[in-house]
This record gives sequence, structure tokens and C-alpha cells, in this order.
Amino acid sequence: MTKKERFQKVIEYFKKTMPVAETELDYENPYQLIVAVILSAQCTDKRVNIITKEFFKQFPDPQSLAKAEISDIFELIKSCSYPNNKAKHLSGMAKKLLEEFNGKIPSDIDELQKLPGVGRKTANVIASVIYNKPVIAVDTHVFRVAARLGLSTNAKTPLETERQLQKYFPQEFLPIAHHWLILHGRYVCTAKNPKCNKCGLTEICKHFNKSKK
Repeated sequence: MTKKERFQKVIEYFKKTMPVAETELDYENPYQLIVAVILSAQCTDKRVNIITKEFFKQFPDPQSLAKAEISDIFELIKSCSYPNNKAKHLSGMAKKLLEEFNGKIPSDIDELQKLPGVGRKTANVIASVIYNKPVIAVDTHVFRVAARLGLSTNAKTPLETERQLQKYFPQEFLPIAHHWLILHGRYVCTAKNPKCNKCGLTEICKHFNKSKK
């Protein structure tokens, strides 16, 4: 099977089984999404959604967050992972957003990465979810699922995986493909004990077919 055929099978499968796929983070605008994505590093979306419910009441916009004391931000987010760093990042992100971008979340990947707490993965999430840009964010789920299915080959880093996925997924599918692979990795192709009996992609899955031998 060629790489192109493998990607086509994956697209056909998810178009049928997951025609609607989107982030499980709760947000109403670009500012809320960037806060939620910064908080979601090494933390579950479920936990982030609990935190942001109160967070957005206190800090509904970049202006209120920029004025906040880091200690007050910390108090609201202390139940997530790395709250010290994230409190500093959120404060810095809001300030930079006002100083350099007039409070508007940029759409450009490089511009987004100028914001504290925003790495390439977060920048790609914002660009694809908010601006529907043809980019794909690679987190641990995407990295694992792409390797197991054979969509990526010998990729050692998220960036290598990103480049391979970007090359073979047609541009119009890149934003949704990110969610397909994340949700598949979260609920079916889990890190430990993947639920291969619930997966309709075992026929083309390199990991599954290798483990059978």
C-alpha cells in the first residue's frame, strides 16, 4: 500500500465515523481558546474546562488578565499541572497581546509563537481551530496514532510528524485531521492497552499487524 493510499483509507474511515470532530476545550472566542490551550499542556481537557469556567468570570478578556497579579492567576489555575509556569505565561501572553497585537489573537504561526506560553503546537491549534489554516498540531496523541497507523515513518520529533502529515493530508482536511487523530488516540488508540477491537483501521495499522506476527 502506498503512503497516499494509506492516508486515503484513514480519511475515508474518519469521514464516516467522525464527520464532526472538534476540540473538547470549552471556549467562546479566540482569547478563551488560547488561554485554554496554554492550560491544557500536560493536563486533561476535562480539568481545563473546570478551571476556565471560573477563570473567564474573573478574567473575561486580555485587558483584565494583563492587569492581574500572577498570584491571583495562580490561585485560579493551581489544580492544573505546572501552575507556576502557566500563571506567568498567561500574564505575559495577555500583556504582549495588548502591547504588540492590539489585543487581537494573530493568525500567523510565527507571530503566535511570540506570545509567552505559545509553542508551535499551541500556535498550530489556534491557527487551525480559529482561522481554519491548513496546519496540523502534533501532541502526544497525534504523534502516537500517526506512527502506529503508518502515517508517519521513523519520526523522532513532533515537527517531523507534522511535516509528514502536512505532506500527505490534502490541505482541506488538515484542521479536522488534527481532531480525528487526537480523539482516536484519546478514546481508542490509547497509549496503554489500545482498544484494537473497537478500531476500524486495523487492516492498515502497522502497529496492529506487527503485533500479530
